[in-house]
Amino acid sequence: MKSRGERHIGLLNGFAAYGMWGLVPLFWPLLKPAGAAEILAHRMVWSLVFVAVALVVVRRWAWAGELLRQPRRLALITVAAAVITVNWGVYIWAVNSGHVVEASLGYFINPLVTIAMGVLLLKERLRPVQWAAVGIGAAAVLVLTLGYGRPPWISLTLAFSFATYGLVKKKVNLGGVESLAAETAIQFLPALGYLLWLGNQGDLSFASEGPGHAALLASTGIVTALPLVCFGAAAIRVPLSTLGLLQYLAPVFQFLLGIFYFGEAMPPERWAGFALVWLALTLLTWDALRTARTLRRGISRPGTTMTTGTVGAVRRAESPAPGPEPLDSPAARP
Repeated sequence: MKSRGERHIGLLNGFAAYGMWGLVPLFWPLLKPAGAAEILAHRMVWSLVFVAVALVVVRRWAWAGELLRQPRRLALITVAAAVITVNWGVYIWAVNSGHVVEASLGYFINPLVTIAMGVLLLKERLRPVQWAAVGIGAAAVLVLTLGYGRPPWISLTLAFSFATYGLVKKKVNLGGVESLAAETAIQFLPALGYLLWLGNQGDLSFASEGPGHAALLASTGIVTALPLVCFGAAAIRVPLSTLGLLQYLAPVFQFLLGIFYFGEAMPPERWAGFALVWLALTLLTWDALRTARTLRRGISRPGTTMTTGTVGAVRRAESPAPGPEPLDSPAARP
């Protein structure tokens, strides 16, 4: 049982992590005139630099040798690096192209996509309320397709890439900082090669827009890694149910920034689509919390033994919707 002080520290770190992820749309426009591809490449390069320094400080390198001796895990890390590259790239482009609201939708519907992938790929069985939530989410996509005049491809790409990333990461089972280090190590050479090519073409803004601009591009490593560190500190101090609720802060902040700061339009049909998504998430949250309470009551009865499977069921039910997990299975946010 964590002390009140530990829980308080965990909550502060949780708010800090999801707050930073939610406010990150304010950061990417500061990097203009760099294009989305150059920003993405810098993010890969400087993230590796930042996490490498962190690992040197804490002296955690044993995992690297072990990973290199396991080709299957290394292949999964490569897949994760490829998928998160797509996720990061689309998100940066979306923010800097005036699609912050649509990007936020991707992280609202991510839990629904995760559940759908669990059914299709892992043959998981859903409770009736979960089926209803997935159905409402599908209806929301149809409504938004009519509203946008096209499928919300930014949202769908972000949601499916992030859900795929989470699925792969569950199989890798590598710590948060270590995972980011492994993924950015795979991304590093292609990203560095692209930056060198841009420089050779005379299109590299890092070298032409002054030291302030260069410092901002270099800080992409901190912007990527710092929320993950805060998330790790929160994950070991607060219940999964709390983290599951906190995860909605990020898309809520992004949504509000898109409307009130960036001034993006929200015609009635888009409000209707978002309202359906929020209804689906409300159902998921209610069902998960209700299931967790039921399991806990069953476990607390005299003579009831808590098996490993039951513990796992409680832990899954405590999280209102699939999302970032504790440090042993992290998710790198946008």
